[in-house]
Amino acid sequence: MPAQPLQSAQFADVADVTARLSAAGYLPDAQIATTVFLADRLGKPLLVEGPAGVGKTELAKALATATSSELIRLQCYEGLDEARALYEWNYKKQLLRIQASQNSADGGDWGDLHDDVFGEEFLLSRPLLTAIRRTGPTVLLIDETDKADVEVEGLLLEVLSDFQVTIPEIGTIVATRRPLVVLTSNATRELSEALKRRCLYLSLDYPSAEREREIVLSRVPDLAPALADQLVRTVRALRALELKKSPSISETLDWAQTLLALGFDTLDSDAVKATLGVVLKHASDQTRAAAELRLN
Repeated sequence: MPAQPLQSAQFADVADVTARLSAAGYLPDAQIATTVFLADRLGKPLLVEGPAGVGKTELAKALATATSSELIRLQCYEGLDEARALYEWNYKKQLLRIQASQNSADGGDWGDLHDDVFGEEFLLSRPLLTAIRRTGPTVLLIDETDKADVEVEGLLLEVLSDFQVTIPEIGTIVATRRPLVVLTSNATRELSEALKRRCLYLSLDYPSAEREREIVLSRVPDLAPALADQLVRTVRALRALELKKSPSISETLDWAQTLLALGFDTLDSDAVKATLGVVLKHASDQTRAAAELRLN
């Protein structure tokens, strides 16, 4: 068996996680801080699952900032394949090299040419391979894993189990430093049990009113506390409606910055009507919200 790649612990304890994520602009609760600490200390990937807009991707970004790590992101989508996730060859450049060799005086030996065109110069490294090859602190974000095809999970299982990649033409590339891996999922489909077994699991939902108020005031410190209270209450009322797209935490922050920029000191019906498009991006959602909030 290959030697396990090394990973230096990034956090001293749970309190250290809380302090450094907070300094990076992400306010974790006790569950988030504890799970992040364990993922770091045990060297296991962290699977973060929850509805869109609850801060899953922002957690990975904050982790990269808090640990002074390079953030490498693999955005998953339907049709994602190994070439886009792991590596592929620069076929155009290879073809040019072959044509140049054929046009040369001696023509070149095919064995030497084969070794040449399948060398490092022609290898296009994609996010998974890039993360494995890095020697510095790295956070690998595998975003919206549930959007990828099931076949991609098999690739992730192989990479996340051994943190190594075998390229037939080059050989096996083994990580010298294990990246801190964060997988996110919007729970649009069930991920395989095999993938979940390899990860620590964190379920995220929208924060409580008190915590969302803390987030708003930490990110938009010039907003009046009373206006922040009104804003959070209104956002939570919108989330309680059956909307196509409920307001995310980032949209709450956008709304707070909008109110500040426009000089509103209260979130009355006029202010809501003037700025509702900041948080609701579907006309049907705006119509429903106007009716429920009695804005007409």
